[in-house]
Amino acid sequence: MTDGPHTPDQPAVVLTAPRDGTPDPVSTDGELAGVVARLAAGTGPVAVDAERASGYRYTHRAYLVQLRREGAGSFLIDPLPLADLTALNGVIADTEWVLHAASQDLPCLSELNLRPVRLFDTELAARLANFERVGLAALTEQLLGFTLEKHHSAADWSTRPLPASWLSYAALDVELLVDLRDLLEAELVRQGKLEWAHQEFAALAASAGEPPRQRPDPWRRTSGIHKIRGPRALARVRALWYARDSIAARRDTAPGRVLPDSAIIAAAEMDPRDERELLVLPGFGGRSVRRLAQTWLDALADVRTLPNESLPVNPPSDGPPPPHRWAERDPVAAGRLVRAREVVTRLAAEHSLPPENLITPDTVRRLAWTPPDKITGDTVAEALSANGARAWQVGLISDELAAALQAD
Repeated sequence: MTDGPHTPDQPAVVLTAPRDGTPDPVSTDGELAGVVARLAAGTGPVAVDAERASGYRYTHRAYLVQLRREGAGSFLIDPLPLADLTALNGVIADTEWVLHAASQDLPCLSELNLRPVRLFDTELAARLANFERVGLAALTEQLLGFTLEKHHSAADWSTRPLPASWLSYAALDVELLVDLRDLLEAELVRQGKLEWAHQEFAALAASAGEPPRQRPDPWRRTSGIHKIRGPRALARVRALWYARDSIAARRDTAPGRVLPDSAIIAAAEMDPRDERELLVLPGFGGRSVRRLAQTWLDALADVRTLPNESLPVNPPSDGPPPPHRWAERDPVAAGRLVRAREVVTRLAAEHSLPPENLITPDTVRRLAWTPPDKITGDTVAEALSANGARAWQVGLISDELAAALQAD
């Protein structure tokens, strides 16, 4: 794989400000109308990015939207005071959007009525081209010879006013995206993978307006829950999780800032019955947590009165069991999984792809656990497609997977 026009012996240039200067955030309908007109007069793809306040806010909304187009320049859109971005979508929807890690930004952009018809994902393109490092900063340095400072990536973007250094950082995130896109496209052409990328990008664009999938029993994802034993202790996790979630939603604060997961686990294990017992547990020492002591104690007290039939049970699974249990539960399926994984690993290496981009591990597990009644290349292809595999993936892997599944 070539590294593009930048050669390793050339020192990378640190970018500290956009080439045209840092634009002021657009925050009025009149300013937005001017942006729409300038973007309409521009040419070529539109670089798009969004900044959220993950770790600070309950929602995952966008607090800043960045755009850049040749002939138009760069723009920073503050969506908070703007009622509607539909006019912006109208002028850019039909052109190609260039994003990095599009799946992270598309949901919050969709909430603003910004949805692409076509896109180019530079991170996904780099994965398909088998780059070792696919972060935006790593790619711009390797391919373009510019270093992007990423020290504001975890900032609280709901802050107002946004500091000038943050605005420069945000504008730089779209400064080089189109240049990066062009080099990555050339590399995909060289490797014969551009059509694969187009199918992946089309699938992303098609799902851009879909609401995020709601996980059943989200409390079961509490960090450390594997330490909890017994259904009543699990019920304590559940009660504390929902009590915390209600407070976090009301405050628009990240749940972990209300009460850390470690505190939920500690209280579920010890079941404290008064404030003295509660406040000595790890995670309950902060002033804001102490102020809510009675909320946590009430949630725990409610669990003690629950009848056994109201306690959590293991949820029904819509997929296969964890692979480490296969050998005991179904040795034949375990053998299928081993052979299927070997096929994926080999084909991924032959085509210079990360295995997970050739086919998702979940798809392989489902196929190995419950193969078609009649295993052929066609039936395996149908099963792969039903699980969301794209045509290029099906074409590369279906026949060899069928052979692996049949070899009992």
